Amino acid sequence: MGLWLPSFDIFKLKKINMKKVLLIAFFILSSAALYAQAGLKKGGQAPVFTAKDNYGKIISLKTLLKTHKAVVLFFYRGQWCPYCNKHLQQLQDSLQMLTGKGAYVVGVTPETAENINKTIGKTHASFSIVQDKDYKIMKAYDVNYVLDDKTVGAYKKYGIDLDQNNGNTDHVLPVPATYVIDKSGKLVFVHFDKDYRNRPSIRAIADAI
Repeated sequence: MGLWLPSFDIFKLKKINMKKVLLIAFFILSSAALYAQAGLKKGGQAPVFTAKDNYGKIISLKTLLKTHKAVVLFFYRGQWCPYCNKHLQQLQDSLQMLTGKGAYVVGVTPETAENINKTIGKTHASFSIVQDKDYKIMKAYDVNYVLDDKTVGAYKKYGIDLDQNNGNTDHVLPVPATYVIDKSGKLVFVHFDKDYRNRPSIRAIADAI
């Protein structure tokens, strides 16, 4: 589990009372269930998947790799996560550079279509975003984990209702990993870090394409 903050605006993080943040972090880190996911390894073959994105478009990894040099596949937790929003904003700001190198960008999340729209409103993301309702993609890429009840309660206390955000009571979230998949279906870049505050740079992603 990583530290989360009771603020939805990444640009206001410095205004939060740090003593309060540290107390919240201690509670969550001490009560959260451990999870064993390790992510997939660089050099391995990427699991194929087919899903519908937020535009109603069928997203097939096999099909995308026939028409693109690479696929940038990343996982995010929800519109309530300021670090996710910052990463999506960075991807959107550099989208022309990534697509110019022949990449297709796909985000995967457990949040509902309504909350995906909130994410888009906050980040102006124009790339494909997939609601992974049954967690098939998250499980295939070994990023899924389940929050324990104490952590779910702590989230809710500070205004983060996972039941509402994800439309169920499963409390499943992804480790916010990023994979770059080349035309042969091989994983040529992997960023997997259980500390959700750490995200790959756009330069590192672009260099792998």
